[in-house]
Amino acid sequence: MGYRYIVIGAGAVGGTIGGRLAGAGHEVVLVARGAQYTALREHGLRLRTPDGDHTHHLPTVDGPAALGDLRPDDVLLLTVKTQDTESALTAWGPAPVTGGGTAAERLPLICAQNGVESQRLALRRFHRVYGVCVWLPSTFVEPGVVSAAGAPLTGMLHLGRYPHGTDDTAHRIAADLAKSHFEAPVVPDVQRWQYAKLLGNLANALEAVSGPVDSAAAEALYARVRAEGERVLDAAGVTYAGAEEQRRTRGDKITLLPPPDAPRGGGSSWQSLTRGTGTIEADHLNGEIALLGRLHGVPTPLNDLLQRLANTFARERRAAGSLPVAELTRLADDAVAFVQEA
Repeated sequence: MGYRYIVIGAGAVGGTIGGRLAGAGHEVVLVARGAQYTALREHGLRLRTPDGDHTHHLPTVDGPAALGDLRPDDVLLLTVKTQDTESALTAWGPAPVTGGGTAAERLPLICAQNGVESQRLALRRFHRVYGVCVWLPSTFVEPGVVSAAGAPLTGMLHLGRYPHGTDDTAHRIAADLAKSHFEAPVVPDVQRWQYAKLLGNLANALEAVSGPVDSAAAEALYARVRAEGERVLDAAGVTYAGAEEQRRTRGDKITLLPPPDAPRGGGSSWQSLTRGTGTIEADHLNGEIALLGRLHGVPTPLNDLLQRLANTFARERRAAGSLPVAELTRLADDAVAFVQEA
């Protein structure tokens, strides 16, 4: 019997993975809220990809109660932003499973999210937690519509047990993903890939507050932010996949081909500001570097600054990209100077 995938957070990433799994014949349930829930229920999920538009009319719920007892062959795929992880775990952990026990006791929970914190939170409650390094360019276009611009693969999803190891469940899930336009290498050290992705995601806040990282000034500032992150990970003894290994693994398997009438905007943090959600994931990206820096005695003025600015932009619902890069660079220089003088 195949798995039923319950996608908790059917936004850009969740909608893309759920839609691709459904398109390959797998059973999928979408979990959403607000306008997204209404649109999915009324019109289905419209997934826009380089190979065409695909509409999937899938069961859509706003929580576990609507499903009744969960099934022993269910897989919980957690794709909410990290700041929403606790509420999702609280809702789904106690859900009863046919035959006895709860979801937290019996079902695999797959954390397909940015950063490294969600799976640690999950392991406090769930017995079987898996991490995913999400390399998946996707965009929430409007309620019910998601665009995934990658081709020929939609994405690459390194998958493994958390904190380490592999098992038959991971290999079965990877096989399902491989039939659904993804490559899903099963690895015993998934955190090594996630920390490598985290270093890239340190640019998310920069992009959110100052726009695309495509100018010499923006690229120079990101290089400084990343170097600060690398110093922290090195001091903490955290290993991560290097740039050459990542290039060799991904090769030219994912090329961005966005539809002309729905060009891909910015990354996940930029999208949070654009949608005016009032929250952003910087506490778990730049904030992860800040946390490790404080634990291991490494100053992190640049990531502290980006974390603070991103949260301010989200809280005050400022326009994405509205802080000029020159001004952000000046603030960064001042932050570094302050630490050096202290």
